[in-house]
Amino acid sequence: MKGSDMTKGSVRFENVTKRYGEVMALKPLTLDIQPGTLCTLLGPSGCGKTTTLRLIAGLESASEGRILIGGQDVTHLSATYRRVSMVFQSYALFPHMTVAENVAYGLSVKRMPKAEATARAEAGLEMVGLKGFGARLPSELSGGQQQRVAVARAIVLEPEVLLLDEPLSNLDAKLRRHVREEIRQIQQRLGLTAVYVTHDQEEAMAVSDRIIVMKNAEIAQSGTPQDLYERPASAFIADFIGDANLLDAEVTATGAETRVRLLGHDHDLPLQSDRMGPAKLVLRPHQVQLHPAPRAGSIAAEITYAAYLGNHIQYTMASAAGEIFAILPPTGAAFRKGDTVHVGWRPEDIRLVAA
Repeated sequence: MKGSDMTKGSVRFENVTKRYGEVMALKPLTLDIQPGTLCTLLGPSGCGKTTTLRLIAGLESASEGRILIGGQDVTHLSATYRRVSMVFQSYALFPHMTVAENVAYGLSVKRMPKAEATARAEAGLEMVGLKGFGARLPSELSGGQQQRVAVARAIVLEPEVLLLDEPLSNLDAKLRRHVREEIRQIQQRLGLTAVYVTHDQEEAMAVSDRIIVMKNAEIAQSGTPQDLYERPASAFIADFIGDANLLDAEVTATGAETRVRLLGHDHDLPLQSDRMGPAKLVLRPHQVQLHPAPRAGSIAAEITYAAYLGNHIQYTMASAAGEIFAILPPTGAAFRKGDTVHVGWRPEDIRLVAA
């Protein structure tokens, strides 16, 4: 049964697993991706994110569970019969075909009349900002332009779901930033559901409505970029989503506030915790405060690295609580390597995760 307009573009996994012999590539996974959103699967190599994407595409078959796209059970449907299009890491453009022929290729395979396929290809190229490039060969384009051709080829098929597998990994840093903005704008303009795979947390934060962080073939945490950054569920998430200082501490009292002990000093934090005992304090680098003299509860540290980077200064410090990384604005007195400083923070900036 086909899905309704309410479910068109949705993706649902119901206890989906994937095994290769004795190897569990994906543990029982249940997820819902809402229509019209860009959802990123993020995680280190081997975490299961690409396997999940290939299961949506129909390039892999599930060992157990159900996969629904647009409300339709596609678990046993081949890739040919799924309303999805994929943009590959390598672009996968045909070098002997013109740009327009590359974009129209999928339409030709579906036996669309040539005139209609050509018109659709031209519209697709205009949509990605490459109007007038149709007669060129892929080799005559830059890497960023080739990536946009790959996106155009995918969207002219009018998929319910657009899949992007590490689409920017072959581009340099500046171009990656530019192309990811273009992909996000296209996705939002067309109202497409998109599933995006990357191991780059900055990229994920920049383009996503929702991020699913994966670890060891299962979901570690999912939420908006802000949720994951400000309310990490574990030390792994805190460290993976943005830089974080993880300081060993102990929860000594719980309630409306939480009291933690760090290097012999007690700190009352305006957050709730129901777990006593060892924990880790999460302190983001830009929330670190450095003082030349001791303050109540501050940590003494020695500057081991200092770098002026124009709009900010980076410091790495050695302390009894471990290494601390700080990012400060280039105002006030700058510290130098070898200086002793005292590290502080605002209580409301601290997060607490299990040790």
